[in-house]
Amino acid sequence: MSNRLLIVFIAAFFALLVFNARHAGAAGTAAPVPFLKSETTVQSETVRLGDLLENAGAAAAVPVFHAPELGTSGTIQTFRIIEAARQNGIASFETRGLTEVAIFRNARTVTLAELERAVAEAARRHLGLTRAEDILIRFDRDVRSLQIEPDARGAARITQFAYDSYTHRFEGFVEVPGSLALRKQPLRLSGTAIETAEVVVLARNVARGEMLRDTDILVDRLPRGEIAADALARPGLVVGQAARRALRAGMSLRPADLMKPDLVARNDSVTIVFEVPGIVLTARGKALTAGAEGDTVDVLNPHSKRVLQGTVRGPGTVVVGRGNTVAANAGGVVR
Repeated sequence: MSNRLLIVFIAAFFALLVFNARHAGAAGTAAPVPFLKSETTVQSETVRLGDLLENAGAAAAVPVFHAPELGTSGTIQTFRIIEAARQNGIASFETRGLTEVAIFRNARTVTLAELERAVAEAARRHLGLTRAEDILIRFDRDVRSLQIEPDARGAARITQFAYDSYTHRFEGFVEVPGSLALRKQPLRLSGTAIETAEVVVLARNVARGEMLRDTDILVDRLPRGEIAADALARPGLVVGQAARRALRAGMSLRPADLMKPDLVARNDSVTIVFEVPGIVLTARGKALTAGAEGDTVDVLNPHSKRVLQGTVRGPGTVVVGRGNTVAANAGGVVR
C-alpha cells in the first residue's frame, strides 16, 4: 500500500471515531422519555400537562383540562391525554398500561364550627357583648363544611350582617380573604343567634327533700331570656342542698328551689345531748319532727316520757341545753 493510500485510510478511520463519539454524546444527553402518572393532585382550577406527564418539558405548564371542584376528585382517560399531548408538541409518551389518571383538587376545609364562630363574632359586635361564646347559633338549613382554595388561610368572617333583636334572626355572607371561589359564588347564611348563659340544671328528676350530689347536676347553656335572674351558675351552691319541692330533669335551679337537707327525719332514733355548764349527758330518743342542721325539732325522751325541743347539730344528733324548753304538752324546763 502506498503512503498516500495509508494516509487516506488513517484519516477515514479517525473521522469514523469522531462521528461515533458525537452520536454517543448526543444519545447520552437526550431528553428523558415522558411517562403517564397514575394519579395527581392539583391546586388550581385547571389541570396542566405537567400534572399528568412526568418529564413533560416545556409543555408542562400548558393548561389542558378543567380540574374537579375544590376538595373533590375525578379521572381523565388516557386517550384524551394523548390527544392533548400531541396538540402541544409531545408526539408520544409511555402510558405504562394506564387507561386513566386520577385527579384530586386540593382544598382547605372551613368547618361548621368555624362558620358558627364567625356568625357568633359578628353577632357579638352587633349586640355589644363581651364573649362570642355566649351566643348560640342555629342555622336555617343543613349547613355543611365549606371547601375553599388551600392558600386562602385567613379566618372566615361574615359580611353584610343583619340582625333582628326581636326575632333573633340573622343573615349574612361568608368571606375568607384570598378565596376566589367565595367571591365567584358567595355563601349566604341565615338563622337565629341567641344570647345564652351557663346555669346549673338537673340531670334527673329529684323528689322533695332529696339531697343533691355532683352526679345529679350539669352545667348547661340556656337562652338568657329563659333563665331567672337568680338562677344558680355554680355547682358548689347546689351540691349538698336538698330539693324544697319535686324538681324535674333539665330545669335550672334557683335558691328558692333548695333547702338544707334534713339531718333528722321524723320517727328517727336520735342521740339527745344534754348540755349544761360543765356537764354533757347523752341519751337515746325519738324525733317527732324533721329538721336540717340548726333547726329546732321535738324529740321524745323514752325514759322520762317528756317531749323536748332541741337543735339539730348533725346527722341523728339533737342538742338540748339550759335554754331549750320542754314542749307545751309536757311543761317544765330541762335543768
